[in-house]
Amino acid sequence: MPNKKIILVEDDQAILEMYNLKFKEEGLNLVSVADGLEGLDLIKKEKPAIVMLDVMLPRMDGFAILTEMKNDSALKDIPVLLLTNLGQLSDKEKGKSLGATDYIVKSSLTPTQVLEKIKSYLK
Repeated sequence: MPNKKIILVEDDQAILEMYNLKFKEEGLNLVSVADGLEGLDLIKKEKPAIVMLDVMLPRMDGFAILTEMKNDSALKDIPVLLLTNLGQLSDKEKGKSLGATDYIVKSSLTPTQVLEKIKSYLK
């Protein structure tokens, strides 16, 4: 599992640092970026094993990135976990309908629990 790249698109610096640390401890290859458009470019370039997307992002939101990925034959099969503070059912349904593999409300899971989910998708 060590060479599988995971991309995290998240604009909250504290969350980015927390996940970077947690994933590094586990020996996982996490690349993070804080801007939606940069995130999409990175995803296209790297074609990671999995993508973790915040929904509220500068320049391009997570739903838009997810839509772009699902419309791109080279990217459509990459699992996408939406990682967000938007806990409303309508947001979850929108994420699922756009093709998200999972929808994680940041406040409801610890980084360790999120890491366990990521590992289950990498298997």
